[in-house]
Amino acid sequence: MISVLIADDQDLVRLGLRTLIANEDDLTCVGEAADGLATVAMATRTKPDIVLMDVRMPGIDGLEATRRITAAPNLATTRIIVLTTFEHDQYVFDALRNGASGFLLKDTTPAELLRAIRTVADGGALMSPSVTRTLLREFVTLRPSTRTPHPQLNTLTEREREAMVLAAEGLSNDEIGRRLRISTATARTHVSRAMVKLSARDRAQLVVFAYQSGLIE
Repeated sequence: MISVLIADDQDLVRLGLRTLIANEDDLTCVGEAADGLATVAMATRTKPDIVLMDVRMPGIDGLEATRRITAAPNLATTRIIVLTTFEHDQYVFDALRNGASGFLLKDTTPAELLRAIRTVADGGALMSPSVTRTLLREFVTLRPSTRTPHPQLNTLTEREREAMVLAAEGLSNDEIGRRLRISTATARTHVSRAMVKLSARDRAQLVVFAYQSGLIE
């Protein structure tokens, strides 16, 4: 059973998400919160598998709430999906940098949201190539001068670096394997080793590290 915490300051949004989750046999809603501080407190208490996090909330916003949750040792297994109206929320990259495992637009379909919850709970990536490119274009516009190579980048082998870039572009392990002409298992190993060497929380943070290191334009 995948436990989900809903964080949004709009009653109607929380109701819709709660109803959607309640209709799934493998999902359960363990709580709701309408502001950032309450979200952190409830996450600490319930230790959910997934937090559906709004960016703009009263008190501390979703970015700071994300940072606090992902920094908490007792919440190491909790994953955060940021829900945003992308054209207005310009801080999605900050959420990923703070430890979020991905993001969805608030106008995403119910089926896509449910698939995203299950994907992230299973340790997968939550960004398609098109969404990743959109995110990076937004980041270039907002922060044109923040290119600093990761301090451990030179510890990666050539294959690990190649796999990291492809993973950061949103490719699955199977797609990475086909691109590099290696097996899916080997591709998974390269990505996993890159994550360990760079201390990446998950594949989403590879986007951050790859961009900041200048590996993705």
